[in-house]
Order: sequence, then structure tokens, then C-alpha cells
Amino acid sequence: MANAVLTLLKKDILLEWRQRYAINGILLYVASTVFVCYLSFGIKSGGISASTWNALLWIVLLFASVNAVAKSFLQERTSRTLYYYTIASPQAIILSKIIYNTGLLLLLSSIAYLFYSVVLGNPVEDKILFFVNVLAGAVGFSTTFTMVSAIASKADNSGTLMTILGFPIIIPMLLMLMRVSKNAIDGLALSVSYNSLIIICALNIMMVALAYILFPYLWRS
Repeated sequence: MANAVLTLLKKDILLEWRQRYAINGILLYVASTVFVCYLSFGIKSGGISASTWNALLWIVLLFASVNAVAKSFLQERTSRTLYYYTIASPQAIILSKIIYNTGLLLLLSSIAYLFYSVVLGNPVEDKILFFVNVLAGAVGFSTTFTMVSAIASKADNSGTLMTILGFPIIIPMLLMLMRVSKNAIDGLALSVSYNSLIIICALNIMMVALAYILFPYLWRS
């Protein structure tokens, strides 16, 4: 399985490199959204509060994650899917997708956070905790939306279905991420956020386990 995962992962990376317009479009979306936030809040009101800064950042990261992960299965053609069915196990396919999307979102989230901090300032007191929380959020978004993309790809109007299915599922994790990031902004001790971080990690592990177990049944359909 390890060889199959690595081969499929290499395939996704090569496709992304050949179609760089996709990731470039996501980066442009992030940059334009941050610039609009700057025009709306940074100039007219003379700055934004820490709570608003935190909320806007997670809105940007959430929608960027949806746009980045949505193409995981939605772009796969039926003929290519049938070919995958003959050469790889469904577990290898879902793991390769999760690993690839996790790496992609880690890169995008890091770039978005740095650009957001440059344009709108950075009120975070505990920057290490905040950055770790951003990376944990990227992992959670990738695992959740990858499985949702697989489900949505089996239905018509899959883009809309992914949005409908994805946002209710991600809300609990998003609330925990915003809580930890608010603690990092306020400079609270790590012990205050310890339980929330454990819950976030547990949710990530649970989503990977569910995808590993349930995807073969979805794949055979």
C-alpha cells in the first residue's frame, strides 16, 4: 500500500505542477480577500479589534481550503476513476488524497497567515501557539473536505453538495480552532488551550479513521 500511496501522491503533485493555474487562483483569492478586508476595516475604521482580526483570518482560511480541496475528486473523470479501481486499493487512494491536500493546505495556510499579518498587522501574543493552531486547522480542513469531496463527486451538482455537507461538519472544529487562536492572541498560558488542542487532534484522527474505513464502501458504489 505504501508504494501505491507514494505513486498516487506523485501523480497529484505532477498534475498540480502542470496545472499551476489552480493553486495560483487560490493564492489570488487569498490575496484579494485580505486586501478587501484591509480596505474595509484597516483604513476606514483605523484598524480592527483582535476578535475581528481572528474571525476574518479563519473565514479566509476556511474558504481557501474549500476551493483548494474541492477538486480532489470532483475533477476526476469517470474513465480515470475506473482505471484507479483496477490498479490501487481504495485505502491507498483516500490516504494519498488526504496527504496531498494536507500538504497543500499547510502551504496555503502558512502563506495566507504571513500575508494577512503583513497587511492587517499581527496582534498575536503567543505566535508559536497560534501558528501551530493554524497548521492543525489546515490538517483538519483537508481531512474533512477530502472525504466530503469524495461523497459529493458521486452526485449531480457536486460543487453545491460539497458546500452543503462540508460546513455543518466543520463547525465544531472551527469553533475549537477559533478558541485556541483567541487564547494565543490574548497571550494566555498553554495549559488553558491544552484540552482544546487535544480535542482538535482527536477530531483529525477520527476523520482520517472514518475516511479509511468508509471510503471503500463509497468507492465501490
